Amino acid sequence: MGYYLIDFRKSIKTLFSRTQNLKNTIIIMKKLLILCAVFISTAAFSQTNKEDVDMIQALYGKEKKAIVAEFIELEGAQKDAFWTLYDEYEAKRKDLGKKRYSILESYAKNYATLDDATTSDLIKQISSLGMETDKLIITYHKKLEKAASVKAAAQFFQLEVYFLDIVRITILENIPFIGELK
Repeated sequence: MGYYLIDFRKSIKTLFSRTQNLKNTIIIMKKLLILCAVFISTAAFSQTNKEDVDMIQALYGKEKKAIVAEFIELEGAQKDAFWTLYDEYEAKRKDLGKKRYSILESYAKNYATLDDATTSDLIKQISSLGMETDKLIITYHKKLEKAASVKAAAQFFQLEVYFLDIVRITILENIPFIGELK
């Protein structure tokens, strides 16, 4: 786990040091580490309920929004337009997050008895979800370009892809590969 944290810290520093001073980079790194800890602990518990998922999503969303607010600087009407669209995006992203959780729950429930049909169905579901998620990010990137600014939209895109990759990697690191456990 220590190796991953060191590597994670390095990647965060690289991402943000180009645009933020050292103090802001350290604050952002700490917040992202908290986000990762939330997701790692979530993956460790296979028996979570809907309320737990909602709570985790709320915490993740709140921390994520704080990071976005620190990174994307806008004023006036652009700022208002950005946050209105961002909140709309987040609601849709959370729905996709619930789908992701449902697929993972199905994977965990059926892991010991996965047959070809179930395995194929799970792969189709996760692939479809990935495409839906990517499409959502692209859709809101375009909306933000028009409503806020090209720069803010590009920063949104970069951050969302980065956060999504962290979530995907964390999940993959905490679930067994098909056939790994006997």
